[in-house]
Amino acid sequence: MPSASSSSRFDTLALEGVGRSFGALNALHGVDLTIRRGEFVALLGPSGCGKSTTLNCIAGLLAISSGRILLDGKRIDTLRPEERGFGMVFQNYALFPHLTVRQNVGFGLRMRGVARAEIARRVEEAIRLVRLQGQEAKLPGQLSGGQQQRVAIARAVVIEPPLVLMDEPLSNLDAKLRLEMRAEIRRIHNELGGTTIYVTHDQDEALSLADRIVVLKDGVIRQVGTPHELYERPADRDVAEFMGFRNQLSGLFSTGEGGRGRLTVGEAVVEGLPQGGMAEGAAAVAVFRPDDLAADDDGTAGLAARVEAIEYRGREYVGTARMADGAVLLFHAERPLEIGHRVRLVPDASRVLIFPARRG
Repeated sequence: MPSASSSSRFDTLALEGVGRSFGALNALHGVDLTIRRGEFVALLGPSGCGKSTTLNCIAGLLAISSGRILLDGKRIDTLRPEERGFGMVFQNYALFPHLTVRQNVGFGLRMRGVARAEIARRVEEAIRLVRLQGQEAKLPGQLSGGQQQRVAIARAVVIEPPLVLMDEPLSNLDAKLRLEMRAEIRRIHNELGGTTIYVTHDQDEALSLADRIVVLKDGVIRQVGTPHELYERPADRDVAEFMGFRNQLSGLFSTGEGGRGRLTVGEAVVEGLPQGGMAEGAAAVAVFRPDDLAADDDGTAGLAARVEAIEYRGREYVGTARMADGAVLLFHAERPLEIGHRVRLVPDASRVLIFPARRG
């Protein structure tokens, strides 16, 4: 049966008020999202946030409990997965162990009744695309993890889908292979000119791969934007924490000069950029990344803390320090500092964000 979407390109995929419940558990709540043709969109968030559930609802592997999914204005959430015609790359590759690379890649085409000569041509093109020439006759067990992932990608794209869905495809690979495959996935996306939705919990993957990032938490979309927008201006503290703003200090807000805010933390003052309206003296939280916090042994400004741990990371050191009130700070340093050493940590005011404190 030909798919409802066939192999033609689409203009928009729209999720409108999509919800998914598992008994009493609401895994997705009113998800609204529009994806345009040719985009590479990453669904980013911690485990259990709903990103894989969203992907599986788009694929048709999970039925939605509310809302609808539209492809160029036509509902597809009532169609079976094979009728949607999307390509899928799973976390565990899901290759047939008894089939060769060539047979694995061509499996979907055979199920669709494509002519043998056409299968051979398209399989050869897909294998060339993922750079597996010479491996066609091998079984999955004879391949490395990275090669198996390439087979899975080739199998997904050989059917010429309008949309490729990837669910944590690099999580089973070592660090070196993840970097290599990250570049390969983006290259393949660009070469095909298709549309990709990519699930990951790794912010670096999302930042390097995606045109837009969708951050989810507790089944709700918290922010959608370009990598630059999310990295520089997260919408709230939850997004900020997930985008690397690991240091968080609570204090009282006051207005500073030049549009900056000031947060009084004990006897110290932290300057930063206010995110939302805050009254004078209101409870607030300053957030900033470890690499925006510098150690200063000689100065008197900044946050007084005692070093608890220090790690060598090649060109720099990454440390953990504790303030007198118990707050823990992560920082970067150019040289090793002794455990127990007292240090002043100075945040870069242009990189600090100040959010209103959560209520309740």
